[in-house]
Formats: sequence, C-alpha cells, structure tokens
Amino acid sequence: MPTSRGPRRLRTALALCAAVLLTACGARTGEYTPTGSAAEVDTSGDTVKVGLLNSLSGTMAISEVTVRDALMLAIDEINAEGGVLGKRIEPVSEDGASDWPTFAEKSEKLIQQDGVAAVFGCWTSASRKAVLPVFERHDALLFYPVQYEGLEQSPNIFYTGATTNQQIVPALDYLREVEDVQSLYLVGSDYVFPRIANRVIRAYAEEHGIEILGEDYAPLGATEFATIANKVEAAGADAVFNTLNGDSNVSFFREYRAFGLTAETMPVLSVSIAEEEVRGIGAETLEGQLTSWNYYQTTEGATNERFVEAYQERYGSDRPTSDPMEAAYTSVHLWAAMVEEAGSFDVADVRAAADGITFDAPEGTVTVDGATQHIHKTNRIGRIGADGLITEVWRSEEPIRPDPFLRAYDWARGLSAGEAP
Repeated sequence: MPTSRGPRRLRTALALCAAVLLTACGARTGEYTPTGSAAEVDTSGDTVKVGLLNSLSGTMAISEVTVRDALMLAIDEINAEGGVLGKRIEPVSEDGASDWPTFAEKSEKLIQQDGVAAVFGCWTSASRKAVLPVFERHDALLFYPVQYEGLEQSPNIFYTGATTNQQIVPALDYLREVEDVQSLYLVGSDYVFPRIANRVIRAYAEEHGIEILGEDYAPLGATEFATIANKVEAAGADAVFNTLNGDSNVSFFREYRAFGLTAETMPVLSVSIAEEEVRGIGAETLEGQLTSWNYYQTTEGATNERFVEAYQERYGSDRPTSDPMEAAYTSVHLWAAMVEEAGSFDVADVRAAADGITFDAPEGTVTVDGATQHIHKTNRIGRIGADGLITEVWRSEEPIRPDPFLRAYDWARGLSAGEAP
C-alpha cells in the first residue's frame, strides 16, 4: 500500500524549491507558466473523473490496449477500498488512435470538457510531446507509463516508466560487461524516442570503445524490413539494439530470421518489446532474444503474484502482464496516494505532496522523486523463452535514481535536451 512521510509543510517547501531550481538550471526548455486557465476538476458529486488516453486502434494498439486494461484494474481496486478522498474514481476512456494530433485533441477534451483530475496514458514519445503543451497550457497532470528517451522534464507530467539511465544505459552496460559486445547495429522506428535513444547510445559507444556498424530507421507501422535485415546481416555486428515500436517488430523479426539471424549468431536487445508484443510476434520467432525493462510477469514477489492473478482473472489466463501496463497500474495507485497525502485534487497540491510517496508495486517498492517527477526503478535484463515469458538474467543491485538528463555521466554532456533531431 502507498505510504507517506514527514510534515506536509516541509514537503511542500521542498517541492517548490525543486521547481525553482529546475527552472534556474535549465532542466526544461523555456520558462513554465500556464498560458490558459488552470484546469477545473469536477468534484461536485460523489465521483472524481480521470482520463485514460491510449491507442485502442492503429499500429500501437498491439501495445496500448493492455495499458488501458491495467489502468482499469487499478481504478477498480482503489474504488473497492473506498475510492480517493471518499470519492469513487470514474474513468473516461479516449482512443488516441495511434495518431499524435488525435492524442492532443482528446487530451484537450478530457481536461476542458470532462474536468478530469488527471490523465493516464500515451505510449510513444511523439504522442507525449503532442499532448505536453496542452497539459502545460491548462496546468493539468499526465501520468506517462512507458520507458522513454529522457532529456525531458515537465511539472505537468509524472513519468512512471523508465528514463534513459534506468533502461538504456544499464542495457548497454550489460551488453558490454556480460555479453562482451564490441560492435552494435541500431534499428528503430523513425520518431522521437528511437532517434534520441540512439544519440545516447552513440555517445555511450564512443566513450566505451563500441563500434556502431549501422543505423537504420523505418516509419512507425512499417512492414517492409528485407532491406534493413539484409544490411544488418551484412554488417556482422556483435548485437543489434532495437528501438522499433508497435507492430513493426512483427515484420522485422520475421525478416531477421529469414536471413538466418538468431539470438545465438547476432542477439537483439529490445527496449519496446514486452510480453504482450512477444505474444503478437510469436515466441518461436523471439526465443533467446534480450530485453531491458523494470518488470516482467515472472518478477518474483508476493505483490506481483497477486497482480498477475488479479489481471488474468479479469482478462483471461492467456493474457500476460508487462512492464508498461505494470507502470500504468502503479501510476494510478501513486496518484491516489498523492491525492490522499495532499488532501486535495488540486494539481498544485498534488504536485507538492508527491515527493517521497512510495508504493509496493509488482516490480518492487517504487518511490517518487519530486524534483524530477520520475520514480526510482530497478533495471532488469530479460531473455525471451519458448513459452513467451521473459525471464530475468540480470538486474541492478538496487532501484536506480532517475537522471533524465544524464547529468551523472560525463560522456552525455554533449547531448541536447528536449527536441527530436
């Protein structure tokens, strides 16, 4: 269950100081001031509305439908325990349709028309960046549940998925230190996350003597990968770092196998393939390949056992759990704990109460870092099995403090913040 700490007055002062320091240090691009009226949360009745904003159709539906389902599970659990501040949570679900302008349009509707207290959703960085100005304009809150490229921070977003130093950097450390990888080929979808992620990977590679033998992108939703697979095979890299998203992974891995490439001959480490995507692609195609996440269905612990049981009892025993859906589930519980701690649904109050809030999540205990509005997370490298599940083969010694701008790494100083290349 969520826990809180210390006098609220002190936490509020610290949060306000952190916000001032972030602006002064240039952690965000530009100065934060809402340009429109603050969002009005509808608390007039015995319910409080929250928005669920996910792609229920289009190329990203393969990933995002399960996130929406996990959000619903968390909402039902909280309602069963009496709701938040005595109010039952009423979800309002919208389909982003794998289209970034639609995400922006739907977020405006949820905030302005529905009067939601918070929105949970988005998957791709393109969708997140499309809605970010909407949330900042209305001073509303988005809880974003997916790992991303870092180099961003907004007082209107809580990032409950991994940032770069909690997923990509540990993955590179694992490849270099455990798998002895000395050369990489980079393959990704052509949008914000893969391009900035590969910028980080190149900076890391230069510092650590890893050769990048190629870098290719395909449009999001692309299904033609014969040319890229041929180039990957010809390069002969020690491994492939994969930042493809959505159902493009189905086509890529089928072509990969068609060229005779396997996990033994040239392993692929993916950062956007979880259990649900494995089911869609086929375990026989992915067996032995590597992933980097913070949670797997097989993660040990009684909390996760209860989570998996509850999810599968509701949605079917053949439905696996995964990292993004677990982070989404966790985000609702964290928001509820922040609201209870604040004693208010007001955005400023919730933001001020957030620092140090913890939750016994399926991935393990997570803690909100109020200064960055990210959470401390344990990295886990996994290997995909013939049964479609992912088994942890390596993990960080303890939860990793979020460092979205990679300030702790000298090799990352040249990276620009915030914008796609």
